[in-house]
Amino acid sequence: MKFHKEGYTSLAIVVLFIFIINAIAHYYDASTLIKWFIYILSGFLFVTIVQFFRSPKKVITLNDEVILCPADGKVVVIEEAEETEYFKERRLQVSIFMSPINVHVNRNPVSGLVSFFKYHPGKFLVAWHPKSSTDNERTTVVVKKNNGTEILFRQIAGALARRIVWYVKEGDQVEQGQEFGFIKFGSRVDLFLPLDAKVHVKIGDTVTGGKSIIAKLS
Repeated sequence: MKFHKEGYTSLAIVVLFIFIINAIAHYYDASTLIKWFIYILSGFLFVTIVQFFRSPKKVITLNDEVILCPADGKVVVIEEAEETEYFKERRLQVSIFMSPINVHVNRNPVSGLVSFFKYHPGKFLVAWHPKSSTDNERTTVVVKKNNGTEILFRQIAGALARRIVWYVKEGDQVEQGQEFGFIKFGSRVDLFLPLDAKVHVKIGDTVTGGKSIIAKLS
């Protein structure tokens, strides 16, 4: 287990805050009750930030025939939907909701060439809101596999997630399971697959980024 680089600033701010409130409590000789409250609050804040930005080491098994899960979380959507940004046709949508307690690293579901990338500033509706996929802050990434099949995946910010980070751009060659981004404090990742993809998960399943198989391609 390691601490993700995206958490360094947040950790520094929390540590500084903890130092200041503890120093003030001791300088003004606060009561034992207040000191213990500050100790508990300090420990809670520190542990919360560490678990938010934890990044477990994973051994990825590459398989060109499958779509690996791009994020830790729960499957909340499996349905045919109109993809209006890139494909402009119906696709099979699979969405994974990332809660604040999940690992927030996002991983490439397939290997290939990044044929499209776009960042959209937007709102911060709750991740399960019907318009979050089109109105919220988000990124859209399309990876073209060696056989020409294209897979679209989208990071979507939510009410808590106020920063999306990405590490890819058009023209990059990416590897399945490799980190492509990070969503601070959770939210959602959508996948848009070919209609004939064989889905291997169901609504409510808990899935693991880079490990769980979302679907197999025909």
